Amino acid sequence: MNEEKPHISIIIIGRVDSGKSILTERLLYECGNNDEQVDSAILIVAATSGEFESGITKGGQTREHILLAYTFGITQLIVAVNKMDTIASTDSERRFNEIKTEVSNFVKRLGYQPQRIIFVPISCWNGDNISEVSNKMSWFENWTIQREENHHTGKTLVDAINAIIPSMRLINKPLRIPLQAVYRMNGVGTVAIGRVETGVLKTNMIVSFAPSTTMTEVKSIEMYHKTLKEALPGDIVGFNLKGISTHELRHGFVCSDPENNPALVASSFIAQIIVIDHPNEIKQGYTPIFHCHTAHIPCQFAELIEKYDRRTGSTIEKTPKSIKAGDTAFVKIIPMKPICVEKFVDYPSLGRFAIRDIKLTIAIGIIKDVTHLSTNL
Repeated sequence: MNEEKPHISIIIIGRVDSGKSILTERLLYECGNNDEQVDSAILIVAATSGEFESGITKGGQTREHILLAYTFGITQLIVAVNKMDTIASTDSERRFNEIKTEVSNFVKRLGYQPQRIIFVPISCWNGDNISEVSNKMSWFENWTIQREENHHTGKTLVDAINAIIPSMRLINKPLRIPLQAVYRMNGVGTVAIGRVETGVLKTNMIVSFAPSTTMTEVKSIEMYHKTLKEALPGDIVGFNLKGISTHELRHGFVCSDPENNPALVASSFIAQIIVIDHPNEIKQGYTPIFHCHTAHIPCQFAELIEKYDRRTGSTIEKTPKSIKAGDTAFVKIIPMKPICVEKFVDYPSLGRFAIRDIKLTIAIGIIKDVTHLSTNL
């Protein structure tokens, strides 16, 4: 891991008690603490009997986390099957393959290609197959993934991390920064926190914040206590704003350049969705919570436009009365509160979303078209 490589960002996900914290500490210790700009997700699943099953079944945390990773555009997935040290050596290969099959079947339904997912048997507690090959799982020869340009193979989790390809940074697009938080810092003033999704943020530039009409100047930019003159896509930064109060901004607002295709409030949008889980049927007027970038607001299903076959793309039914779990559909959605969203094809991170209700991810989708208000509020 000492070779010079582009920095990548990884999110570690998994069910409670699967071993996320221990794995994170081991990776930071064994790989070094590099903290820049998510290009990939490491899904931790526990091999112990019953623990894996409770996470992968309907409503389980493992399913939820895979759904959200897919929704928010994470295309490179590593599955670390943890706690292999708790499985008898005579049964460990069978158990690993059983878990691999279950996870592969589920992710394939969402759109992931199982042959591009890395599965590694590990023990965070003992350090098996983290950075060095373990002699306790001699049956595991290696992992291999297929990509268009070439194939990658390895044996450990660190090998898998080294195979991650940094995401393309959309530097030539207009500026978009969804705000994660806003703080008042003594001696500094108002500081907004967010990840640059597209474009370039520069000191002294004038920026606006949709869905409000607030505009101000960027006084300074910092990333991990380093002062920057500009921030690029993928950078998670804090930027000091001139002459405005923290009460004027909030998480979910989108920072943009008012002189270059600024972000605007959406009055409605057309979305392509996959219904993942709902105990009943979804009908016109249904109003769950819509999660897009850092915004979370109620949105109403104003119209069910078309139900279609995801495999062939052919129409199954025009203007259906309802849709249910397993259905794919085009729908018109109206936000119940101001929000800035974009077409997926133009701004991927602002054009994909998850819909949640009754503590479940009901549906995931992408935005195909947006009707904007002519001005922000």
